[in-house]
Amino acid sequence: MLNKKEQRLRRARQTRVRIALQRAARLTVFRSNLHIYASVISGDGSRVLASASTVEKEVREQLGARGKGGNTAAATLVGKRIAEKARAAGIEKVAFDRSGFAYHGRVKALAEAAREAGLKF
Repeated sequence: MLNKKEQRLRRARQTRVRIALQRAARLTVFRSNLHIYASVISGDGSRVLASASTVEKEVREQLGARGKGGNTAAATLVGKRIAEKARAAGIEKVAFDRSGFAYHGRVKALAEAAREAGLKF
């Protein structure tokens, strides 16, 4: 019997196999209870091209009070930030890798904010 984390990682592996066949840069998301992280990884998976998270000093200042990194407002801010950094690195189109998390709540907010800021996926 698989536990919750193993089930999520199994879903993530299946998604990454499909993304690897596309040879596209991927926007990967990880969420914990307190923070959300986003990275743009090259098509071959060898290097991180851009990253943003609620741990960054600038983001923490915009969020205000301590402990505000685990909500949809924080995810929206990180989504906009990752899109800006990716476009600055010359990346316009990515494949969205939600790492086995449901496309709901914070993951959805991050994805929609990245789309609005100009990333295509």
